[in-house]
Amino acid sequence: MAQVEKMFNGISKNYDFLNRLITFGMDKKWRNNVLELIKKTNPQNIIDVATGTGDMAILFSKTNAKSIVGVDISKGMLEVANKKIMKSNLQKRVTTELSNAENLSFKDNTFDVASVIYGIRNFENLSKGLSEIRRVLVKNGRLVILETSQPTNRFQQAFYLFYTRILMPCIANIFSEDKDAYQYLSKSAINFPSGSELKKIIQNAGFKSVSSYPQFFGASTIYYAKK
Repeated sequence: MAQVEKMFNGISKNYDFLNRLITFGMDKKWRNNVLELIKKTNPQNIIDVATGTGDMAILFSKTNAKSIVGVDISKGMLEVANKKIMKSNLQKRVTTELSNAENLSFKDNTFDVASVIYGIRNFENLSKGLSEIRRVLVKNGRLVILETSQPTNRFQQAFYLFYTRILMPCIANIFSEDKDAYQYLSKSAINFPSGSELKKIIQNAGFKSVSSYPQFFGASTIYYAKK
């Protein structure tokens, strides 16, 4: 976990730019799709786990939530997030905390919604992290995850693997000084469970009514569940 923290500290300044570049800007649309799912539930308290540079936490300010907390293990990422929060004048509603997803500091039954946006594949212990998130959710609270996934169509999958294994690291190498970081992100995207496999893991962590919504032919997927 210390290595992951160091890696994200190192790429924090270029992280947003490279995300836009690597996903051709589509990650912004996918986050908006997450927002639309959550707005319907009218949450009052939201936690964005592995918040990174805070994009999703800031986007949740478009709900009626009174409190939105973004937590992350990377101090560098949170520094970027805090600058964006201040620039948006959202300090009263959106806050951040340096915290490990598998050992959250909050009391049981605190949040109406928990989100994990492109961060769950970096959990050291996935089951423990999901159980910890479930602990801090209220009864019938919502979990929403946006994560990379592999298309089921074999031709689309072949292109996805080519892009993720070869093109994505090449693009990152041009714009990032930390080549190892994006090699890691590429490998983790390919190896991390997705689709029905991840849905089963979420269910085994105690969540119910687990749904999945593939984005762009399954290059990413939104998972939605209740406590």
